[in-house]
Amino acid sequence: QVQLVESGGGLVQPGGSVRLSCVASGNILSVNDMAWYRQVPGKERVLVASLPTGGSTYYADFAKGRFTLSRDHAKNTAYLQMDSLDPEDTAGYYCNAQVWTSDSNKPFNDVDAWGQGTLVTVSS
Repeated sequence: QVQLVESGGGLVQPGGSVRLSCVASGNILSVNDMAWYRQVPGKERVLVASLPTGGSTYYADFAKGRFTLSRDHAKNTAYLQMDSLDPEDTAGYYCNAQVWTSDSNKPFNDVDAWGQGTLVTVSS
């Protein structure tokens, strides 16, 4: 079992900043790719940024220059620093990770894990 827990969302004024955190826990062998997605009610979930272990960071066009994805591998944690926020950035933000796990029933599992989401509201 793997759990991803996001935190850091809330109400922020236009032009402001917020940092989201995502912590992976469980019977983890390795946390590989980590990514952030966002979703507005009634619309599809879209990729915001992703960072594979040992790879390069990808940013969606709307995130380039404003958002920064970073990871603390020792803590199995990913962060999304969001600056210069706009009301159009209002959405639920979801963490996604590809995780290798191990348990007594299965020594190796490749898990596509999702967090429960954290809401970011950009409004004055």
